[in-house]
Amino acid sequence: MQNKSAYPMISIIITTRNEENNIGNCLQSIFKQSYPQDQIEILVVDNASTDKTKEIASKYTRNVFDKGPERSAQRNFGVNQSKGKYFLYLDADMALSKNVVQSCVERVQQHPEMVGFYISEIVKGDAFFSRVRRFERSFYDGTVIDCARFINRSIFLNLGGFDESMCGPEDWDLDKRLKEVGNIGLINSPIYHNEEEFYLGKYLSKKSYYAKSFDVYIKKWGQDDQDLRKQLGLYCRYFGVFFENGKWKKVLSAPHLAIGMYFLRFLVGVTYLLNQKRVNL
Repeated sequence: MQNKSAYPMISIIITTRNEENNIGNCLQSIFKQSYPQDQIEILVVDNASTDKTKEIASKYTRNVFDKGPERSAQRNFGVNQSKGKYFLYLDADMALSKNVVQSCVERVQQHPEMVGFYISEIVKGDAFFSRVRRFERSFYDGTVIDCARFINRSIFLNLGGFDESMCGPEDWDLDKRLKEVGNIGLINSPIYHNEEEFYLGKYLSKKSYYAKSFDVYIKKWGQDDQDLRKQLGLYCRYFGVFFENGKWKKVLSAPHLAIGMYFLRFLVGVTYLLNQKRVNL
């Protein structure tokens, strides 16, 4: 990218709720981007934080908003307030590697038929289950379990944005609608996801909360939808995604992490079944 016209405005939208320990690191990573800073706008959309999240965010951007009740509504609000040709959405506990934005823009200019990009994600943390999560997440890049994060704004708006009736599978739902109008690529410049303080109870509680929207997602697309069968099906989530395209070699290369990964997958599955049982009572 060698001339001014090659640098379209990019909006970065961060949703927050009591993230004072993470939001500063996330925002600092945006200011370290190799992409021109005057062509990046930052929007923080907070959901009733009671800590210093908004105070910290205000040191980095004037675009700090209040919106609820869930992240789908927060993200939609952020996109509606944004001015970029493309937008990238983040959680507050994420940080961008230096070349993420530039890599996305270069790729979309080379391939204008792309409506968005998945971005490779690396889970941070040295604790055992943080390493397990990093290992597990490495299998998902560019699969139906992944979600596009860099998206053409006008196409997003034409599709109606995130479905606000969901909290959890709304990114999968958006992916399916994006694929109906164009292609989604994969960017290898990574996003870092901070899971250094991994708490099993909190992790499972979050998964249980997200699972409450699965019935809405299934009803919308149908139980026989091929993507849903992979995203929620036993075979794909426990075997297919970890063994396809020669990935089985990675599983065998780290048996201790693989065992931990399957232990987590088992607990998530039990949590989902228990949640379904409560819904049906």
